Order: sequence, then structure tokens, then C-alpha cells
Amino acid sequence: MSEQDRLPPLQMLSVFESAARLASFTAAARELGSTQPAVSQRIVQLEAELGAPLFDRGHRGVTLTADGRRLYEAVRQSIETLRGAVAEIRAARANGALTILTDAGFATYWLVPRLMDLRRWLPDINVKVVTSQSAFDPRRDHADVAIAFGEGDWSPCTATRLFQEQVVAVCSPAFREAHPEIVEPADLRAAPLLHVQPTEPERWLGWNGWFAAHGLAAPSDEQGSTFNSYALVMHAALTHQGVALGWLPLIDELLSSGQLVTLFDGPVTTSRGYFLVCPQARPEAPAAPAFRRWLFGACAQNAVASPS
Repeated sequence: MSEQDRLPPLQMLSVFESAARLASFTAAARELGSTQPAVSQRIVQLEAELGAPLFDRGHRGVTLTADGRRLYEAVRQSIETLRGAVAEIRAARANGALTILTDAGFATYWLVPRLMDLRRWLPDINVKVVTSQSAFDPRRDHADVAIAFGEGDWSPCTATRLFQEQVVAVCSPAFREAHPEIVEPADLRAAPLLHVQPTEPERWLGWNGWFAAHGLAAPSDEQGSTFNSYALVMHAALTHQGVALGWLPLIDELLSSGQLVTLFDGPVTTSRGYFLVCPQARPEAPAAPAFRRWLFGACAQNAVASPS
């Protein structure tokens, strides 16, 4: 950052805003719980920082110079913006708002279909669902709670497993009927496969891992189609374009309704899964405990009703 871009200390700007608004160093000192000499010293330091006088001092008080009026308007607008943001944050927490961060697949296929039930359970909570395809990083991602996919290590956050990663090969009933030759896992090596764009390192089970779990070599990645979101993969499967990997319990509703069918018995299970992750570095949102109770209850109900 260049010397011209460097901001003066915020404490100086706060003292300046008070003195400019009240047109008096003495009145500013009373408002700030300070003394008139201390306020005068802060103003002198700010003027030295900027290399320009901000006040004309007179026997009857102080008035802003042209540079002072320009700075005051900018500082006033900035402080009003800060006050508005702080008020919104405080009001949201007081009114029971809750921000949930998760990935698009979980939000689309598990959370959103249950939002009406969540609203009935917690009618006074304003729920905000934010999705991200990046791996959850507690140092970067800020939310009241996160439902994250991984191995469960998001230190220093607390993480509680909701579902273990269980993956099945699925397709539409029409595709299944059109391909009676698919009888066992090895037969998929010649079938059109629907891929989620892979990550490095691998964050979820892909077709290579699925075939390896069945003791088979995977076909080339060029076979089938690749999409950069799980929703697109599911849409392709629902429109009879190939075989996809389906994560339980995300696709339970699609299986129960008959929109998708599994090709073989038994899912491939890994050590990964979905976890409820709660930050420890800041105060807990008032709505978080109630949301956790609803979430654990919904997960237990899902386990009983699961078609898998």
C-alpha cells in the first residue's frame, strides 16, 4: 500500500468526527469522555498525518476548512454505514436469525425439502441458507452453523457426524429398462457414466473409487459426461442420460418417489460424511441450539424412513 493510500488511525478519525460535528474541541471531549487538550492533540496529529489544516481556530470556537469539510463528509458517511451494519447484525441475532453454510448438493436434495418442517418447528427463526462448493474452512467461511462434507476435522470447531458417505449407482427407470445388459458392476465399464468434476485432493467418492471398491479397473474419464455441480449430474440422470453416483441420504426422496432406481444392492461406504460444524471462536447464535435439536431429530427420522 502506498503512503497516499494509507489511512490515518481510526481513533483519530473518530475524534475528528466528533469535533467537526459539534464544532468544538471541548464539546467533543465531553462526548468522548476525554479532555480538551487530548482532543486538540489528536486533531493536530491528524493534520500532521494529512499535511493540511482541518480546522480554523478562533476565539469563539473552531470551523472546518475546505479540506476539513471534505474529510468530515467522508468520515460521516463511513460511520453511518458502520452503524447500520452493526445495527442489522444485532437485530438479526436478537430476532433469531440463523445462517447455515453447506454445499449445493446437501442444500438442494436434503435441507430445502425440509425447510417447511423447520419453519413449523422454529417459526420465529429467519433461516438463511448459503452454499459453497469449496471445502469448508472455518478461518475463511463465516456462518452460525455449517453442514460440511469431509473427514470431520475442522479444528478448533466442534463437528458432529450426521451421515456417513454411502454411495450407490443410480439411473432413471427408463434408462434401466433400456439397458437390460447391466447386471453387475463390471457392466458399467461400457455404460455412459455421469461424473461430478473431480477435485485435488479428492473430497468425495468418484467413479474411480467406486470401481476400485468393487475390485475393478475404472474406464477412462472420457467415458460419459462431466458436470461441475451435483445438481446437473442428478438432472442428467433423471433425464435418462446415463448412470450417476448417488449419495445417501441426499437422493432418498428421488428413490422413494421412483424417479431414480439403484442398479445393485449395497452402497460403497467411506470414512467421510456430512458433519454439523459449529464455530467456537465467537458467541453462539441464540437460534443454534434449537436448530441442532431439529436437525438431529430430522436425521434420526430420515434414518428410519430411508429406502436404503
